Amino acid sequence: MDIASIIGFIAGIAFIVSSITANGELGTFIDMSSVYITIGGTFSATLISYPIQAFIGSFKSAKHIFSVKELHPEIIIQKIITLANTARKEGLLALEEAAKDIDDDFLKKGVLLIVDGTDPELVRNILETELSFLDERHKEAQTFWETVASLGPAWGMIGTLIGLINMLKKLDDPSAIGPSMSVALITTMYGSMLANFIATPIANKLKIRSNEEVLVKDVMIEGLLSIQAGENPRIIEEKLKAFLAPALRKAQGNEKDGAAETAEA
Repeated sequence: MDIASIIGFIAGIAFIVSSITANGELGTFIDMSSVYITIGGTFSATLISYPIQAFIGSFKSAKHIFSVKELHPEIIIQKIITLANTARKEGLLALEEAAKDIDDDFLKKGVLLIVDGTDPELVRNILETELSFLDERHKEAQTFWETVASLGPAWGMIGTLIGLINMLKKLDDPSAIGPSMSVALITTMYGSMLANFIATPIANKLKIRSNEEVLVKDVMIEGLLSIQAGENPRIIEEKLKAFLAPALRKAQGNEKDGAAETAEA
């Protein structure tokens, strides 16, 4: 589970509820007609913007902000170095046996392409094409939530206008002006919350998840092509470290030094 998303979601609700109850009643801020116009209108307009399958798939993508897919480029680099050592000692054909223990389908596909003697340029094209379509699918989900974020406040304003129109119709009844104005403003609040507390954070978290996955697969592509070119495993490792943040490079270097000291002892 993604602790940051869970804590942020719970904390956001807690702060909103606390600020409401500190000076008023929670029930005052609950109005179903405002929910219908804001939430219903926003997702109806979004549905018009997307094919039904894309709408459903992108809507379901929200669940990914609460789950964590462990992606560690430093671990992938070590796997690639192990494959490079195997290829250097036993030849590329030996990688077919090693591929049976690889869990990642993308990496396994690349290894099998190399074993089959596929031209390096074709290997790159195949893997980069798959990565490109993966990135496009991710961007579709991100754009979906960005669309929701842009439409939410607009539908909140539409709800406000509806509330103001109803209020103006009842100017002869002073007792109805306050409640009508309250409902009109609540729709604006709902639209802003939908955009800034739900849709935009989801889009941002999905973007981070996508960037992490693309980075790992870029490491795989570069590593596999280096193995196919017969490069020295040490050179491959240094090349792939360029994909890592400085802190990860340092941590990986410390782990190797520690392992070397243990081996010497």
